[in-house]
Amino acid sequence: MDAQSTSLVAYPTLVVCKLAAVVGFGILLWNVVTYIRLRISLLAVSKIPGPRPQSFWSGNLTQLIARDGENFQQHIAVDYGPVTKLNGFFGEPILYVSDPKALHTILIKEENAFQEGKDFLAMMKCMFGNCLSGSTGEYHVKQRKMLNPVFSVKHMRHMLPLFWELGHKFQQAVEARVRDGPQELDMLAWLGRVALELIGQGALGYSFDPLVTDKADSYADALKSLVPELDSLLLFRKFITLSEPLPGWLRRGFVRLFPQGTRVHTVASIINTLDKRSKEIYADKKHTLEQGDTEMEKQVAAGKDIMSILLRANAAADPEDRLADEEVISQMSLFIVGGLDTTASALSRVLMLLAEDPQRQQKLRQELLDSRAADGLPYDELNRLPFLDAVVRETLRLYPPGTIIFRMADKDTVLPLSEPIHTTDGKIMDAVPVTKGSQFLLGYLGCNLSKSLWGEDALEWNPERWMSLPTTVTQGHIPGAYSNIMTFSGGKRACIGFKFSEMEMKVVLAVLLSKFTFEMGDQHIVWNVASVWYPSIGRKSTTPELPLKVGLYNPSVD
Repeated sequence: MDAQSTSLVAYPTLVVCKLAAVVGFGILLWNVVTYIRLRISLLAVSKIPGPRPQSFWSGNLTQLIARDGENFQQHIAVDYGPVTKLNGFFGEPILYVSDPKALHTILIKEENAFQEGKDFLAMMKCMFGNCLSGSTGEYHVKQRKMLNPVFSVKHMRHMLPLFWELGHKFQQAVEARVRDGPQELDMLAWLGRVALELIGQGALGYSFDPLVTDKADSYADALKSLVPELDSLLLFRKFITLSEPLPGWLRRGFVRLFPQGTRVHTVASIINTLDKRSKEIYADKKHTLEQGDTEMEKQVAAGKDIMSILLRANAAADPEDRLADEEVISQMSLFIVGGLDTTASALSRVLMLLAEDPQRQQKLRQELLDSRAADGLPYDELNRLPFLDAVVRETLRLYPPGTIIFRMADKDTVLPLSEPIHTTDGKIMDAVPVTKGSQFLLGYLGCNLSKSLWGEDALEWNPERWMSLPTTVTQGHIPGAYSNIMTFSGGKRACIGFKFSEMEMKVVLAVLLSKFTFEMGDQHIVWNVASVWYPSIGRKSTTPELPLKVGLYNPSVD
């Protein structure tokens, strides 16, 4: 190739670089000016108490998201008032809000004035397209209107036999490992496998893992690796936010400038795999649906999965209410990613707590055995098991799988408070002024751990509290979608699949505890802060794992 040809090949790349630089500089300058104006407006909240910033550049954010940030998160949740001032980049105030009345305003009363953080929305759109979590306003309302009935209790009842079938396969897979005696198993890995299969078949009608044998699946591998890879790319996520106004071809050109082998390319490859496989599964499912119910019943989940139900509902809806094909496809990987790690994390926490508390483990086991739950209890009877219900709710209260959720104010307004706060200059504030553009960290953990709501033992794992909740909780007007706790958020942007997740957890616990015992091993297990918290052996290890000693239950030993 001669020099002229080489120059012609390089020319498009040079244009992309220059154009990206010019546009990027303009966006950066606009953000700087906006930031300065915002800082002046936020002086009104500067006297709200909060921890000192760790540095001027990152404020408290490094402490908040650090792997060992559990103590810091509990510190701001418990040791300050219902509103705490944190410091963001360059000292920008971020209000941590755990007051139930203020949360009700943010999530329900003035929901349109408090939107998801720009970083989050941009990432959702980049990864999944026009999905539920990446949309706002009327667009979000339209998607939610179509999706809410699909996740109804009615459909959960029809889906439960599928969950019991998969639960028993999981039970057989674990039993094969411990048949000759107790073994140490990585239960996080096992719970990840069954969670993926439950949500794969339940949400998509697609089987990732036979459980009783090992099988590779590129779609499953991409789903499992996405969240951990994203946690390592915080700065790149900022770029995605800044570049959102740019056309897709320009952003893709920028990504290609990164050296091959970097995590940016890894994430791009994962997203491409998810997009490709989602489209293939969708096309196959839509074709099967067109062949009629007889063909649908031959498929995985026999047409009772969320996606099949959604396709039928979408086809029957009025034209103005229907979701476009690309919108339906965009929900597919979102449902899996949103429910996979969170369910595996929550189940792992339950098993660890029960392994540390043999008496409560046996109490739960006895309830499950007495009710013959693992034989396949119907939906309503399963939900009426009091101690199983209490264990699940208490674990989700005390240990939400995710704790970092931001909102940004779209207008000037006021946050009323259930109880007044004292500012650092000695004044009392019974409402917080809100400035357009200001950031809020939703203090779900703070609300879940509030001693004024839950009592002096709020930091203890005590499932029995759910047998008789205090009036401070039942009359506390907590705006959570699930059982007086904020773990699944509240309002229009609450987790749409919380009933699905609750059912998964109860089925898995029923089949496991009816058959096996769980004990802690010799390793020291710590929990690491991330988008979804995960356990590891000690703080130095970055490998997610939860080794537990698993054995067959022998009733004659009790």
